[in-house]
Amino acid sequence: MIEAYLFFNGDCQEAVDFYCKHLDAKLEMLMRFDESPEPTPPGMVPEGWEKKVMHASLLIGKSRVMLSDGCESGGEGFNGFSLSLTVADEAEATRVFGVLSDGGTVQMPIGKTFWSPCFGIVEDRFGVSWMITVPDTQGQ
Repeated sequence: MIEAYLFFNGDCQEAVDFYCKHLDAKLEMLMRFDESPEPTPPGMVPEGWEKKVMHASLLIGKSRVMLSDGCESGGEGFNGFSLSLTVADEAEATRVFGVLSDGGTVQMPIGKTFWSPCFGIVEDRFGVSWMITVPDTQGQ
C-alpha cells in the first residue's frame, strides 16, 4: 500500500480545514509539535512552530492522506505528482473542481475525455495538484 504524505511548510492546519470542509475528508488524528510524547530535537523545527501540525491523517473517500507542516518554513512546495480523486458523477466532479480551483490554478479544464465523461486537473491554493475524474461506466 502507498499513502501520500504531504508537507505544507506552515499551512497544514488551513489545508486540513479546507479538505475537511470541501472534500468531505474525515480527520482521523492531528498532533501538534508541542503535543508530542517526546520533545523534538533542538533546532529540528523553526522557532515558534510549537502549535504547527507535526502529523495529521485524513480519509478522503477510502484513501488516507497524511499531512504535516514539516520541519521548515518556506519550502519548495509540491512538484512531480498529483493526487487523483475519483468521484461518483459529473455534478460532484464539477463541484470539487470548482472548490479546488478557487485560489488555485486550472492545469486542464474539466471536461469529457476519451477515458472519462468528466476529467480535469487543478493545482489548489496550497500547491497540491489534483486530477478529478469520473469513472467511465458507459464504455466510452
